[in-house]
Amino acid sequence: MRGKAVPAKVILTLCIASFLGGSLFSSSRSSLNSFQNSSHGGRQLRGRATPNHEEKLSTGFDQKLVEGTTSADVMGEVTKTHQAIRSLDKTMSTLEKELAAVRKRKSGGYQENNTSTGSVSEKRKAFVVIGINTAFSSKRRRDSLRETWMPRGEELQKLEKEKGVVIRFVIGHSASPGGALDRAIDAEEAENKDFLRLKHVEGYHELSSKTRLYFSTAVSIWDAQFYVKVDDDVHLNLGMLVSALAQHRSKPRVYIGCMKSGPVLSQKGVRYHEPEYWKFGEEGNKYFRHATGQVYAISKDLAAYISINSPILHRYANEDVSLGAWLIGLEVEHIDDRSLCCGTPPDCEWKRQAGNVCAASFDWSCSGICESVERMKSIHYTCGEGDDAIWKVDI
Repeated sequence: MRGKAVPAKVILTLCIASFLGGSLFSSSRSSLNSFQNSSHGGRQLRGRATPNHEEKLSTGFDQKLVEGTTSADVMGEVTKTHQAIRSLDKTMSTLEKELAAVRKRKSGGYQENNTSTGSVSEKRKAFVVIGINTAFSSKRRRDSLRETWMPRGEELQKLEKEKGVVIRFVIGHSASPGGALDRAIDAEEAENKDFLRLKHVEGYHELSSKTRLYFSTAVSIWDAQFYVKVDDDVHLNLGMLVSALAQHRSKPRVYIGCMKSGPVLSQKGVRYHEPEYWKFGEEGNKYFRHATGQVYAISKDLAAYISINSPILHRYANEDVSLGAWLIGLEVEHIDDRSLCCGTPPDCEWKRQAGNVCAASFDWSCSGICESVERMKSIHYTCGEGDDAIWKVDI
């Protein structure tokens, strides 16, 4: 059985490492030899022109000079070597992430192709990727967002290019590929160009798998500082959301959302039933703290972690619990941001009037905005930050 070919980038990196190591070692040895030869030659010349006691004094002085100079030179070479090693460590880490992303794309991720050449595009830089979870039956919900807080057409492209804010509706495929449901999404995508299609079969009980694949896919396409998941029945103020994320951009691993700890429901037939309830201890126990599923964000390193370890990340019945489980054992800062879970009017309206504009609004009773299609425009008018707010944010 033949092994897999070693990637060219890895071979090139190892060659560079070997060259640098050899050069540094040779340079150190050459410096030491030159000092020794110089000292030896000086002793020979002085031996012909000076008495023996002067030769001894001169030789002792030369040895001390050589020893001092050699020590400083070696320390300098050691410092250079450490710097080279750190640089190589960063390079190898980057290559490992790129390799994981390539494997993910080949094993079931999404690829955005260059339409003119058919080649896979390189990862694009972005500040944040906002994935809006949606379903085949939710076209009216999607249109309600396009008519309120989500830019369309050229404005969407401009937002991505100038601000690094990428927004896409996230959806997989139907159980019958190429059927009427898929063709309807294809037509909608041709008109709006605002979808991220996953190699995933849609289904309510597959949300954990979809969330896992969304992060893995987004990481393989965009090199962003943050990745956000939001439901299609939630109102967002993009300026406030981006400003909130920017406050944590210097932190390596952050998990941002409205943190909660709800009960583990063991009774069959109820909404949010947890088949694996026994794993969480005695009946009546609560889940560990995690972000509510309507909207949350994770930083770059955490999204990469999900992408790399995707095959072995366990999926619970509820996707927000699954994400919390994937991160709870890591060195992660949980940030409880209540501006991401404001209520609909009058709650978000009062907060706006007080100068505390909400980043996200929804109804807890409906796990989203109740009757969102009919109410999204009025909520946007009452609680919105203004359509130009996102353009004033300094990212």
